Amino acid sequence: MPDPVRLKLEHLSMVFNSDGQEFIALSPVDLEVPAGRFVSLIGPSGCGKSTIFNIIAGLLHPTTGSVLIDGKDATGMIGQVGYMLQKDLLLPWRTVLDNVALGMEIRGVPIAEARERAAPLLQRYGLGGFEKRYPSSLSGGMRQRAALLRTLLIDMDVVLLDEPFGALDAQTKSQMQEWLLQLFNDFGRTVVFVTHDVEEAVFLSDEIYIMANRPGRLIDRMPVDLPRPRDRSIVSTPRFVAMKKYCLDLLHANQTPEQENAHRAAA
Repeated sequence: MPDPVRLKLEHLSMVFNSDGQEFIALSPVDLEVPAGRFVSLIGPSGCGKSTIFNIIAGLLHPTTGSVLIDGKDATGMIGQVGYMLQKDLLLPWRTVLDNVALGMEIRGVPIAEARERAAPLLQRYGLGGFEKRYPSSLSGGMRQRAALLRTLLIDMDVVLLDEPFGALDAQTKSQMQEWLLQLFNDFGRTVVFVTHDVEEAVFLSDEIYIMANRPGRLIDRMPVDLPRPRDRSIVSTPRFVAMKKYCLDLLHANQTPEQENAHRAAA
């Protein structure tokens, strides 16, 4: 039997009004994410990826359409998903342990119990020995580890990750991608991931939704039929290379004239 649909977007659109003029940020989108799957959204800046995330998280109310989680209407409802932005947003006055425990505290878990649940995960996932440190003493990769663990410990079935590794250097980014796959395998959450990095999307995902802009819209869905568990060696396989090329070619074919001129200027 196919996995049940955990997250479903039905005819979701977003139109903003400014000075009497309408701006279509997102054309109607239909999207399904089965339970326990890792799905990525890729596309150029301004194509509506973050708008979709903000609607799913209940921070924006769509112009049309609805968000369903496990078949129930969650449109405009805050607190139904875990949501991590590119910036780690760790609180500088709290220790690493207390930052990781924060999401549980917000959901009403007593601080002592939240710390007890978080502490072994810091040991397991590369933050052992840093429990009493403060964020200012951590590297970028370690800060992202803490932020991701905090997001997962909120205990939401659906987790939104908005370019969590976008600001990291290439080596750290590669390490964090493999670390995230370990978390995905261990926690079994349903993950929706936004990235500009096509190779990252193929490496991590079970399927990829490809977007274009003017207006923001979905243009294709590509299943990623690569076996799990995965390691870095998979990126040189013919199937991986072919899927990466397909995505890049599709993105290039749907560039706006402004994007093409920007790429020529950068070349």
